[in-house]
Amino acid sequence: MSRPDASLPNHFELLATDSGARTGRLTTPHGVVRTPAFMPVGTAGAMKGIHWREIRDAGADIVLGNTYHLMLRPGAERIAALGGLQRFTGWGGPVLTDSGGFQVMSLSELRKVTESAVTFRSHIDGMKIELSPERAIEVQRLLGSDIAMQLDECVRLPAGRDDIERAMRLSLRWAERCRRAFESAPDGTMLFGIVQGGDVPELREASARALVDIGFHGYAIGGLAVGEPQEVMLKMIEATAPVLPSDRPRYLMGVGTPDDLLESVKRGVDMFDCVLPTRNGRHGVAYTRYGAVNLRNARHADDPRPLDKESGWPAARTYARAYLHHLVKSGETLGAMLLSEINIAYFQQLMAGMRAAIAQGTFEQFYAQTRADWARGDIAAR
Repeated sequence: MSRPDASLPNHFELLATDSGARTGRLTTPHGVVRTPAFMPVGTAGAMKGIHWREIRDAGADIVLGNTYHLMLRPGAERIAALGGLQRFTGWGGPVLTDSGGFQVMSLSELRKVTESAVTFRSHIDGMKIELSPERAIEVQRLLGSDIAMQLDECVRLPAGRDDIERAMRLSLRWAERCRRAFESAPDGTMLFGIVQGGDVPELREASARALVDIGFHGYAIGGLAVGEPQEVMLKMIEATAPVLPSDRPRYLMGVGTPDDLLESVKRGVDMFDCVLPTRNGRHGVAYTRYGAVNLRNARHADDPRPLDKESGWPAARTYARAYLHHLVKSGETLGAMLLSEINIAYFQQLMAGMRAAIAQGTFEQFYAQTRADWARGDIAAR
């Protein structure tokens, strides 16, 4: 059942391009998403160590919820009865939910993949659960997703070509089933297909072309940021992006570092998600205009300077590095909270800077200045 893109309503408006980078506007039932966009990850309906108000104030338009975790606890039907993720969590804005496939593959030691579904044991209570393409769409609809993802099989790299191609072909068949299951979705909600193909460029291209023939509101590049070198990831983006429709959003799943974001936007990616800002914040790492700062290091113990006196985020320009170092070394929860919000704010500032530069036709200058600032920070830290 192939449907060309033209048969689907297009919620994405491409506003400007510059040196391969793109900026646009994605309209969802719960608000507009400015792209390029970084989506903070609220795995179980919450951000670790940071309140929704900080997420909003930092400039995030959209967040990610995790289908696997939410379907296990508190349950998709319960969330639906309580008004969907937006009302249940208090976030209120756009939400993208992943399909749960990656977590099944990465968290469930006992799992079985067949043509019909993936069967696994819950990591919470050991209950046996079956997740089919149809159930993945049903769960995401119950959660109230603005953007749902197809169910796919993600193979960890490195892997043999035969295994990569087998998983890619299965993911395409599941994509067809997800597309059919999504037919009666509420107006304005979207379904994204996921390009697979591991680190094999011709498989990536074949996957992308097949997904375009099926027809989706947007397209994700999956199965990367799973341990492969950055140059491999970028090569796969370069193999995939030209095949995807220019008038549909492109989402690189599970990425990444500020460097990854800058390089991927340069290659035409529009959307990202990653746990890195909050996870590394909990481990004492702050992201700034001048690169990453490891506040566990003793060199910060007597440093009265803030992380960035010119930052637009109050915590980054207010608290002394010495104080942040003290909080981290003491295991104080406040340290993790402050660094998490500082990191989320920096990631949002980076995306806002790229959006403005693309709109103004100055992305190359922004790219060069950002890299120069990071390099200057590296030198200062030596």
